[in-house]
Amino acid sequence: MAGKCLIFSAPSGSGKSTIVNSLLSHPELKLTFSVSATSRQPRGTERDGVEYIFITEDEFRRRIAAGEFLEYEEVYQGCFYGTLKEQVESRLAAGFNVVFDVDVEGGCNIKNFFADRALSVFIMPPSVEELRRRLIKRGTDSVEMIEKRVAKANYEIEYAPRFDITIINDDMQLACQKAYSTITNFLKNE
Repeated sequence: MAGKCLIFSAPSGSGKSTIVNSLLSHPELKLTFSVSATSRQPRGTERDGVEYIFITEDEFRRRIAAGEFLEYEEVYQGCFYGTLKEQVESRLAAGFNVVFDVDVEGGCNIKNFFADRALSVFIMPPSVEELRRRLIKRGTDSVEMIEKRVAKANYEIEYAPRFDITIINDDMQLACQKAYSTITNFLKNE
């Protein structure tokens, strides 16, 4: 049986990646992570092919022109993120449930493409101020980039109603439990 798609989107710093990683630790869900391609430089200890597929901006544009992406967005000028079609289709055909950790526009595009075969989940921070605090604590971005991410968060939060479900992450353990039960119920339904 072909797999299903589980789409997670959120403003940067909302805890989305932590929630996704907690779900990936459950082998009974038969999940596989869709590694997005990006034209940005690696951060911290990120490795090519693990957290992201790192390609140049020129290569990214070439692959767009060749129709190789399921979705892509220019999130910031010259900074692209996208999902390669071939990677997703082969994993679904093998019976895996593919997990996407994507920006809000990409999440909406993937949901539109897969329709009922996809569940879209928006992870909401408890507040924009808490989001700023988390980004500062993470220590991976400059002050200028943190302010860009916070400004963008206000825009991204407007997308929450377009998602099938919103999980407010004001307690990480509870947010992970809610995500697990939601995903389990979705995967059980044919």
